Amino acid sequence: MEVNKQELVKEYQIHDNDSGSTEVQIAILTARIRHLTEHLKKHPKDFHTRRGLLKLVGRRRKMLRYIKTKKPEVYLELINKLGLRG
Repeated sequence: MEVNKQELVKEYQIHDNDSGSTEVQIAILTARIRHLTEHLKKHPKDFHTRRGLLKLVGRRRKMLRYIKTKKPEVYLELINKLGLRG
């Protein structure tokens, strides 16, 4: 299940000790959302997972809204890199 978080952190971190910036958190949430989406394709009646997925999507949406207002250029780069808004 686990997407390698260390790889995501290394790819999206701002500086060497960065492990919790908004960009990193959005990347980790996106990986989890993609995993749960695949799970729900196989198990369409798994409503507990669906609720968890919706909570993750809401959390990611809030973070994206935050980063869009604070750093618009980083926001555009991030959504292109993650393949969102396609």
